[in-house]
Amino acid sequence: MTPGTYVLGTYVIDTRDGRIGQVMGHEGPCLQLRPPGGGREWDCPPEALAPAPPGEVLRARVRALNREARLP
Repeated sequence: MTPGTYVLGTYVIDTRDGRIGQVMGHEGPCLQLRPPGGGREWDCPPEALAPAPPGEVLRARVRALNREARLP
């Protein structure tokens, strides 16, 4: 798949390590992904991406919300 195949804001899985990320953009051939709830972006080649199942996205977003609720 090419970087243009993924819509900004879509959640995907980086198959290299299993992390879920939201597509934030692309730089050259790689897409930039950000973890649900924010955090440091990372680059991922499009061939290492897979669509994230809705249940996985929901779990990741709930974890991020719970983490935010514990912050002062």
